[in-house]
Amino acid sequence: MRAKQPPQFDPKPVLDLIANIEADLLRLKGLVEQQVEKFDPANSHNKTPEGKLTEEGAECCYRMFDEGKSRYSVAQQMKISFAAATHRFNTWRKIGGAKRKTLLG
Repeated sequence: MRAKQPPQFDPKPVLDLIANIEADLLRLKGLVEQQVEKFDPANSHNKTPEGKLTEEGAECCYRMFDEGKSRYSVAQQMKISFAAATHRFNTWRKIGGAKRKTLLG
C-alpha cells in the first residue's frame, strides 16, 4: 500500500497576504507618526525619576531654542525652572546655537 501524499502547499497566497498586511501596517504607522511629535516637551521620557533632564529632554530644549522659543516658554513647556531653562539656553549657545549638531536623530 502506498502512503498518501499531502496536497501541495502553494505559499504565494500566504506571502501576498503578508505583503498586504505589512503595507497596511506601514501606512498606519505613517499616520500615527504624523500625530506624535518626537520631541514633545510633555513627554515623560524627558526627565529622570529625580527630575533632571535626560539626553532627550536636553535635546527637546535645544530644538525649542532652535525654533526661537524664549527661556520662559521652554521652562513652561518643559515644566522646568527658569534657571534650568537659562542653563540649557547658555549650553545651547556654547555648543553652537541653531548651527549646532543635534544630539539625537
